[in-house]
Amino acid sequence: MIGNFIADHIRGNNYEGFSKEIQQGIFLHREIDTFTDAHEIVRKSKRRLHKRYRHYDGVIIDIFYDYFLAKNWADYSDVSLDVYTKSVYKLFSKISDDLPVKSQNFIKYMIEYNILFNYQYKDGIAKVLNGMNTRTKGKSQMNLAIEDLRLLEDELQEDFTLFFKDLIEHTNKKFKELTDIQYKNK
Repeated sequence: MIGNFIADHIRGNNYEGFSKEIQQGIFLHREIDTFTDAHEIVRKSKRRLHKRYRHYDGVIIDIFYDYFLAKNWADYSDVSLDVYTKSVYKLFSKISDDLPVKSQNFIKYMIEYNILFNYQYKDGIAKVLNGMNTRTKGKSQMNLAIEDLRLLEDELQEDFTLFFKDLIEHTNKKFKELTDIQYKNK
């Protein structure tokens, strides 16, 4: 979980100072990103969005898919979203000082605004999109994407459901490969 979370803040092979388990999380996160970017259903979702977002469409779809995952959490986990998010926040709070500075800053933001839990609400998604738009100095126009979500929710929900089934299968396979490699290297 930790490696997966910090992966976007680790460049190149700067993962070498971390434990093997955290490295596995980084590798798995990178694999998930590659799989997601190449998946036809994700591309279809991007094409549904207004053209104004240009190369930000992938970020927007990622946020929308987070919304669908949180909104439908009970379909994928026996642990409630509230219990899960609190356990994630507790874990990250404990280890925050050992993580990259960007990860530390994001953890503070994530906990303060209860981002993981609030992804299940359109208001929570709107806040994330507004924040992302601010980070791009308004270039991305991501603040407008909440309208795309409202207009296209049913189609995007269907895309997500089909994609996520493929992602689970792919991730389970890759996770097994990573753990098999680690087991053989012991």
